[in-house]
Amino acid sequence: MEEIQSQSDNYRSSSSSASSPASRVPSSNFFYLRKPGAFRQPISFEDSPVWDETDIEVKVDEGGDSIHAATTPPSPSLSKINSGSLPSPRLPEETVVTRKISGASIAWKDLTVTIKGKRKYSDKVVKSSHGCTLPGTMTVIMGPAKSGKSTLLRALAGRLPDSARMYGEVFVNGTKMHMPYGSYGYVDRETTLIGSLTVREFLYYSALLQLPGFFCQKRSVVEDAIDAMSLGDYANNLIGGHCYMKGLRSGERRRVSIARELVMGPHILFIDEPLYRLDSVSALLMMVTLKKLANSGCTLIFTIYQSSTEVFGLFDRICLLSNGKTLFFGETLACLQHFSNAGFPCPIMQSPSDHFLRAINTEFDRIIAMCKSWQDDHGDLSSVSMDTAVAIRTLEATYRSSADAAAVESMIMKLTEKEGPYLKSKGMAGNATRVAVLTWRSLLIMSREWRYYWLRLILYMLLAVCIGTVFSGLGHSLSSVMTRVAAIFIFVSFTSLLGLVGVPAQLKEIKIYTCEESNQHSGAFVFLLGQLFASIPFLFLISISSSLVFYFLIGLRNEFSLLMYFVLNFFACLLVNEGLLLLVASIWQNIFWSILSFVSIHVIMMLSAGFFRIRSSLPGPVWMYPISYIAFHTYSIQGLLENEYVGTSFAVGQVRNISGYEALENIYDISDDKNAKWKNLLVLFLMAVAYKVVVFILLKFCIWKNLSIRKLFLCNQNSMNRR
Repeated sequence: MEEIQSQSDNYRSSSSSASSPASRVPSSNFFYLRKPGAFRQPISFEDSPVWDETDIEVKVDEGGDSIHAATTPPSPSLSKINSGSLPSPRLPEETVVTRKISGASIAWKDLTVTIKGKRKYSDKVVKSSHGCTLPGTMTVIMGPAKSGKSTLLRALAGRLPDSARMYGEVFVNGTKMHMPYGSYGYVDRETTLIGSLTVREFLYYSALLQLPGFFCQKRSVVEDAIDAMSLGDYANNLIGGHCYMKGLRSGERRRVSIARELVMGPHILFIDEPLYRLDSVSALLMMVTLKKLANSGCTLIFTIYQSSTEVFGLFDRICLLSNGKTLFFGETLACLQHFSNAGFPCPIMQSPSDHFLRAINTEFDRIIAMCKSWQDDHGDLSSVSMDTAVAIRTLEATYRSSADAAAVESMIMKLTEKEGPYLKSKGMAGNATRVAVLTWRSLLIMSREWRYYWLRLILYMLLAVCIGTVFSGLGHSLSSVMTRVAAIFIFVSFTSLLGLVGVPAQLKEIKIYTCEESNQHSGAFVFLLGQLFASIPFLFLISISSSLVFYFLIGLRNEFSLLMYFVLNFFACLLVNEGLLLLVASIWQNIFWSILSFVSIHVIMMLSAGFFRIRSSLPGPVWMYPISYIAFHTYSIQGLLENEYVGTSFAVGQVRNISGYEALENIYDISDDKNAKWKNLLVLFLMAVAYKVVVFILLKFCIWKNLSIRKLFLCNQNSMNRR
């Protein structure tokens, strides 16, 4: 303690320009300062909701699209003014805030989260955290990288990965944590949006996936979400833009991702880093918008790494973490007073959040060690001269013995001693509705994504023209059989290999599915069915256009039934190829490894398809069994050759004829059965179904769990890189 006291005194002497929080009232030129008499102060910990007096009757409209509070008397805390509280920003005078949903209180005590290491759950990411939040307030979880901010947020939202364990208790409206579907929203740090849709279309399809009821009932919900996030000027703009229109900026994109969760009318909204990758203007606009949302009654809890002075003034409560330990929980101005009491007053010209992070971020010790010989114009490079480890211990010890910690404990007891209204589920859209919505949305995306779909159609047409012109004029003599077999093999193999241009589109679809599935907006079965139904028209268009060009250029038999079989065979081949592509993309989740694996698999299948060496002559292990049997090229080429040559004959000299089967006997393995081509077609369709089943298993049981663990790791890495 003597070491702490001596270093604290040293810090006080080195911060002569600092003042106490009471004297650090911002000047009138700051954004968040209101006019005299127009202050709305943060809620005090002394205020506690009394459920008997503020019971809220919740009515659900027909269809369950929105929730309206029949009685929403203002909490006594909303009108209470504490003279020592930091003023909140002023909203425009003409703004009329209507409360459409009721918020919910959350309290947590002794919350500890451990992450599984190599042998056991030993790494404590969050350590004995206490806190609470009330309706109509914004609570921010702040701290340096790897301090446990996102982990605490996920623990409160019930979204921890399987590798984590949570200890302690979380209460929602005074009851043990239970948040049914639709009662809360969670916005991740990085969300996937669909760039080829407008903001209104994107939110409308999201509402159709989330809410039950009729389609027409969702439009008002979407418009409310657009207004709540101040997106009216961008409602008809494409999110990703196109060749002659720019897409939305990062600030608007972030607000669209939040608006997607607002269509459910959640009581509680969790946001991981709402200011992630935003500039100062976009960050301020984002926080003002969220403040307006909180004023409507929603409970907001979010994490933040750093903020400007203007943004800091918008917070109601702050939870300060470092290495998983809670260094402070309380009102924003009380946090400034807490640092001052511990010996770290915030200088006048420094942002409070910068000052907090400077005092508790251990990475600054490395900078000081590297630059200890440097000095700026004001003396030392750092205004905090004590070691950050000592500062953390000082702040933690000061907080434990402070009145703020006692106030938190008292507030938690008041919130948990009596149960409040239960949060009710708002219902889900049916699976049939979701399949229809995903199918229609995918069709709309395909019609607009010219790079991945229409360009792909053009490439297939050009390839068919190239192969057809190279092998044109073959005739129908016995000598043309070998060349025509080569043409069919090249057509099937090269067109299948050309499917790799769809890798980016498939990866986008998987990312969208992962994002929607994590919020229960979609499911693996619904996603695969919707994608299958949407891809059928596009693949059939490719198959019929490419088949017509190739079929007549190389001079195949001029019969309509044979042509239709050729089209069906090629269509089934494309279906199998799309399933294989989706399987590879689902496994790797990376464009480079997906393309590399897809090309390698195709090369191996082409080698075992029976063209370079007759299938019956392939080496038994590996190439014959099982590769030649799982290569879809084999069944497609066999079916096309049987369609062309079974039942035909060729003259050998002037005395005898040989059948088409005999002509191909030493070139390619086919069957002389007239129904063999239909068996090969059936095998192709069964293989397409089999690939979908494998992808379903991966998405359902493996991929999403791995992505959750990987996302937790990447979030920590991104935080380190951003610094």
